[in-house]
Amino acid sequence: MAEKDMKEKKVKRKGLLRKKGKEKERALYQDPWSVIIAPHLSEKNIGLVESENKLVFIVNEKSNKKQVKWAVEKLFEVKVVKVNIVNDTKNRKKAFVKLGPGYVALDVATKLGML
Repeated sequence: MAEKDMKEKKVKRKGLLRKKGKEKERALYQDPWSVIIAPHLSEKNIGLVESENKLVFIVNEKSNKKQVKWAVEKLFEVKVVKVNIVNDTKNRKKAFVKLGPGYVALDVATKLGML
């Protein structure tokens, strides 16, 4: 009994019993709409769509770049080259998503009703 308790303490110290975090991460990967909350509309963002082939989304506060990339590729059937994430002053998490050269952000924005 004492040996088992010692092993559990060592395992906990090493950080191997982190099931809660992985379960939450898996839950975000099941539904792409749980990662992406809404497209962000402003004049600057529409300019980014037209000039730099980028889309801007408000995303879940617990999501990361890989999850955002996965969600955008799955929802809109495009290739994502780069994702930048910014926390703004209104406590929102914004993702700037650059699409691949074969895809046009203007088409995706039109599908979303941004333009």
